[in-house]
Amino acid sequence: MYSDVLMPTDGSRSANGALRHVIEIASQWDATLHVLYVVDTRLARSGPLLETLRDEGRRAVRDVEVAGTQAGLTVVTEVTEGTPHEVILDYASGHGVDMIVMGTHGRTGLDRVVIGSVAERVVRQSPVPVLTVRFREP
Repeated sequence: MYSDVLMPTDGSRSANGALRHVIEIASQWDATLHVLYVVDTRLARSGPLLETLRDEGRRAVRDVEVAGTQAGLTVVTEVTEGTPHEVILDYASGHGVDMIVMGTHGRTGLDRVVIGSVAERVVRQSPVPVLTVRFREP
């Protein structure tokens, strides 16, 4: 049913909250796990901040890659740049992704209005199923 599953990550605890779910789903269907980090170019277009964000991205995808590989999965990683929800949707359609699994902060109120939600935009615009995993503080 699912041959390619995408986990977008920003390296945060909330994003990584989806990790065990995506590994379970990919393992159950013997699917390839795609791990994507998007450097938000609205935050940095060049210079030291951009390079710092790229480094964070490489670390974030490497951490998920290690966990996926240890679970016996085939893992494909990518660090790229752009507007996160747009890049996630483009990646999914361009790589034959059957399902997206992503963590969400569960913001409400002013935080949600001001910051917006990448997960919400992906859910609303995705042509494939999206599983969102809400992060809860332990």
